[in-house]
Amino acid sequence: MTKSKLLGLLAGGIASLAVAGLPAAAGAADKSVAITAIVEHPALDAARQGILDELAAQGFKEGENLTVSFQTAQGEFPTAVQIAKKYLGEKPDVIIGISTPSAQAIAANAGPEQKIVFTAVTDPVGAKLVSNNEKPGANITGMSDMSPISKHLELITRITPAAKRIGIIYNSGEANSRSLVELLKSAAPTYGMTIVEGVATNSNEVRPAARSLAGKVDAIYVPTDNTAVSAFESILQVGYDGQIPVYSGDTDSVARGAVAALGFNYYDVGRQTGVIVAKVLNGANPGDIAVEQVQKLELHINPASAAKMGVTIPDAIKAEAFKTIE
Repeated sequence: MTKSKLLGLLAGGIASLAVAGLPAAAGAADKSVAITAIVEHPALDAARQGILDELAAQGFKEGENLTVSFQTAQGEFPTAVQIAKKYLGEKPDVIIGISTPSAQAIAANAGPEQKIVFTAVTDPVGAKLVSNNEKPGANITGMSDMSPISKHLELITRITPAAKRIGIIYNSGEANSRSLVELLKSAAPTYGMTIVEGVATNSNEVRPAARSLAGKVDAIYVPTDNTAVSAFESILQVGYDGQIPVYSGDTDSVARGAVAALGFNYYDVGRQTGVIVAKVLNGANPGDIAVEQVQKLELHINPASAAKMGVTIPDAIKAEAFKTIE
């Protein structure tokens, strides 16, 4: 048999395997994504699952034609940098940063050839991930989860009209949280409110930060701050002990005990992010894809937890709720 005939038979056999739906080899069609998050908590976990489910729906299935790596930094930015450098050395087709710190760690260390998609980033411009949301340029794009701050303060007013001093617990080292605090300070006077800050630079400082607000505030609001959300139960305990209603910008925290939250379903955020990742895997340049905003809002309430904090959720709010935690 001639060499040309042998090559022809081999090519035909590979094509037959592909037609039969079997992988031809660990071939050119296979893709890889590396995912990292600053910490594991329900919202970020839901976003990651949404990404993977959407990629599967788009034809990129883990274990078949998609290799997926995942690591969390356990709330530590130096660890996030180490993970980013490790992934960058492995050169996956796309690196996905869930949360602002993880996205920053990737972007700060990546070369122009590495494609990056971020999600659950409140203020991509403020975090210096992109210079323009409409035209990100370079090698990065993603999803912003900027909270509707005015709507959150309005919700607090509707459920607890007497709440005028609002405590906020956040990590001052997170760019997204600093942006949210500035928005809160700007919007608060419209609702006759003042903002009292409780700063926690890591999860171990969340409980002391919450305790520092006792006796000083009428309600506590926990923004989409990864440090505060990761230790949310310690904030709730202060709310229960001091009869201080605890609100959240994160709907997943309502199942954990927040009185209410008007926000995003982070699984849906992940699905929307997955569409962007699929475009990049299919050859699109991230810099040509505009940063997307989350449009859909859901109201989640927890009447039983609210009662433990001395709050009765009005019937009008109950009627509007997308989800009620029983």
